[in-house]
Amino acid sequence: MFGFVPGLADPPRPGRRTGRGLWLLGIPTTLAWAAAGWSGSLGILDNFRLMSLNRLDAWGAGAGSAASLVLFFSVAVTVASSLGFAMLWGGGLSLNGVGLGFRAGSLTAALGVALGSGVAIPSWTPPESVGQRLPFLDGKAEPWSDVDWVVYYEPYLVPAVAALVALVLIVVLLRAFLREAEAQDREGALRQRGRRVTGHVVHAEFTNVWVMGNPRFVVHVRFATETGERTVVATMVTSLFQSPSRGSAVTVRYDPQDPENVLVEPAGTADP
Repeated sequence: MFGFVPGLADPPRPGRRTGRGLWLLGIPTTLAWAAAGWSGSLGILDNFRLMSLNRLDAWGAGAGSAASLVLFFSVAVTVASSLGFAMLWGGGLSLNGVGLGFRAGSLTAALGVALGSGVAIPSWTPPESVGQRLPFLDGKAEPWSDVDWVVYYEPYLVPAVAALVALVLIVVLLRAFLREAEAQDREGALRQRGRRVTGHVVHAEFTNVWVMGNPRFVVHVRFATETGERTVVATMVTSLFQSPSRGSAVTVRYDPQDPENVLVEPAGTADP
């Protein structure tokens, strides 16, 4: 019988502390992105909005404060990006952990930008004319186009779009946390109560994927159970010195009451 089993050679097991660590690291990351959203809105987007609508001298002699905000924005983005990179590996060195850290980092970016740009709404510079551009030399005023109206409501659209992205990421992240917790529970139960046997690799194939410098393989593993031999297909991330090959031994843990629930590990993996 064949079943797809996501086995992981020598997998990191961060446990529940992974989630708490990501949330703790996410607080300063969110605040840094909020600073970037606030300074970016008032130092960059506000000036481009004015130039787009009806004032072409937004970067003129009185733009000293805007230049300071641009500098502050650059520092805030640098700090936020560094913290986001730390969150990328905060979920662990497994594929699931890196994916979890990436989604958590994306959430802090969207949430921070929504908060920062939302706080900046009252401080946007109002255009000198609403509904029409300032008159040209001939005295004629050109009415705003649909794009101009979209730009006019930019102070509200930026935080609204960022908040919508954050909401979607919250749902995705919650589902990822639940899946990760369920996988950890299954793995923990197999390590504690699963039956441990030796299996043999029937077929191994390199997936052309490297995880933290280690190759990832898809392996077909045959092992003996109380009801006869079974074959499972599992993914394994191993060191170069432990790369699986046809006939090599691996450690298999399975639930006698549910033989489809299997964990495949390198040979010689110690019991917990």
